[in-house]
Amino acid sequence: MTDLISLFAREFPVWHMVLRGTVVYWFLLLVFRFILRRDVGSMGVADLLFVVLVADAASNAMQGEYKSINDGLVLLSTLIAWNFAPDWLSYRSTTIARFLEPQPEILVRNGRINRRAMKREMITTEELEGKLRENGVESIDEVRVARLESDGELSVFKRKPIAASTRTSGGGGPPGR
Repeated sequence: MTDLISLFAREFPVWHMVLRGTVVYWFLLLVFRFILRRDVGSMGVADLLFVVLVADAASNAMQGEYKSINDGLVLLSTLIAWNFAPDWLSYRSTTIARFLEPQPEILVRNGRINRRAMKREMITTEELEGKLRENGVESIDEVRVARLESDGELSVFKRKPIAASTRTSGGGGPPGR
């Protein structure tokens, strides 16, 4: 019976586990937000972070690295609360939303590469060209705007094709005049 009781006895105070979970969550959120944006892909940064942290916290709780299940549950509850809080706050405050979600970055405009943005995001021309090909673009000249979105995906808007009638010479009138 004492073994069963020891499974639920807390080794650390609740505030200690909440503080640990909070510090780790915000540290990793900031790292993902400012450093790893382009590598995340289609998953939101907070979603990826949440999955990683919950998996680690759950693993520690299940494997007994915490001496108590309650310590693991307190940490998991803290992570769940922090995963919900930024979304809730971003929905209600544009200032918080701007901080947590990076603005889209224009990488190509009217067929011209924005080298400063490419350097800031640490994207090579080869990587950009590969992503453009994935979006059905053969040449950068075809691109009106290519934008790196906040979730790391590339949005591509092609230029409108030039109409056949404007390509002919001869004054643009009907043929045979």
